Amino acid sequence: MDIRRNLPLLMIICFLSQMGGFMILPLFPLFIEEFGLSGWMMGVIFALFYVGKVIGGVPAAALYRKLGGQRALIVMLLILAVCMGGFAVSSAALLFGLLRLLQGLASTGLTVIVRSIIGDGGNIDNRGLYNGYISSSEGGGMVLGPVISGWLALHWPLSVPFLLVTLCCLIAMGTAMGMKTRPESEQMFKSDEREQMPDLDSGAESDIPINHAHENKRLPSASNDTAINDITVDDIAAASPTSAAPKSSAPAHIIAGTSAGLTPRHQLIGYGTVHFLEMSAYAVFLTYFALYAAHIMHWDPFATSLAFTVAGISTLAAAPVAGYLSDRMGDRLLLCMLGMLMIGIEVVVFLSTASYAWVYVGMLIGGVGGACYMDSFFAHIGDHIPDAGRSEVIGKIVSAAEIGSIVSPLIAALLVEYVSLYAVFVFNLVLIAAAIAVQAVMRSRYRSKQG
Repeated sequence: MDIRRNLPLLMIICFLSQMGGFMILPLFPLFIEEFGLSGWMMGVIFALFYVGKVIGGVPAAALYRKLGGQRALIVMLLILAVCMGGFAVSSAALLFGLLRLLQGLASTGLTVIVRSIIGDGGNIDNRGLYNGYISSSEGGGMVLGPVISGWLALHWPLSVPFLLVTLCCLIAMGTAMGMKTRPESEQMFKSDEREQMPDLDSGAESDIPINHAHENKRLPSASNDTAINDITVDDIAAASPTSAAPKSSAPAHIIAGTSAGLTPRHQLIGYGTVHFLEMSAYAVFLTYFALYAAHIMHWDPFATSLAFTVAGISTLAAAPVAGYLSDRMGDRLLLCMLGMLMIGIEVVVFLSTASYAWVYVGMLIGGVGGACYMDSFFAHIGDHIPDAGRSEVIGKIVSAAEIGSIVSPLIAALLVEYVSLYAVFVFNLVLIAAAIAVQAVMRSRYRSKQG
């Protein structure tokens, strides 16, 4: 897939899908409450969404490998359109639960597929920037979605926003159909390479080449990240019918393959742990900040909503810049760690003061930190995981991280019950510190092996 040509279309797809998700996020509890469901049944329906997110990553990666990025996107957007339209016309708890499960599955699936497309279509010089554009478009949807649905809910029945989201998903499907794909001969070549790929979970060390001939070059000298699995692509450049590039000698630490870094299994565990911790911290923040603002800082709902808006706009504006810096610095893990530190500063600020101005400044910093983390994290995976296994790794990482989104709010609930709301965000800071520590260990391993 020609990523440069299709990037604007991917941004439109991500904007529409994210806007749709955040349009229904504040309305869904109110909508299903109209049907007289018990509190327990409503809780089950809410939980099924996260179950879908947990199980959705691996099937989405398989679908991406089987159908390719464009067709996989169309399938996921079709599932979302069916779910949103189904919500609007349904009244049965069983159907709500099934649709909610499918919605979670498709939501994770879109993340996996889009990030895999960026990873496969980009290279070490532009993956950060491209991921930044995607994060920025998602941030725009996050900011605009609740505003639109809130206005609609004031003037129309609650089913109307769901119908509008269905239309957004259908428009996104049409956008995906307009994406340009690679020639069939190149896709067959890539498919043959994937079939020769060993199991990523086996822990075996393998040298799997990256199949982009244009990446047959040295890493930028400014880079502190070490390519772990990447080896020279001379063989592929020679085999590709479209490549006339001459052979060049790659750095020794790249040719050495995994002997210069972590095994695929260690990579998967490391990346999965980092993203699990980050998503756990994010889930705690989303779930309990509004309560903390109301009961500890004594804020009204408008001030609380404005804080989320500030963070969203900050992420929207900062994501492309953070991605560009990630590409130029080369040391993506360092930028990931800096992003998590900025998120920690955000938490420390509102734990220390109830001043509107200071808390909004903290939210601004946290939004930038979120952009730095997300852009650099997925770009780093794209740099260090071979094409043949990249979508599978991303699928497993995203699915594992969603487990954290389920578990961490439950732990936080126990802290609220037996300690205090303040303790919840101390727990949040512990999660952030742990994520930084794991990234520091991984970065140290890369740098020590490089030396």
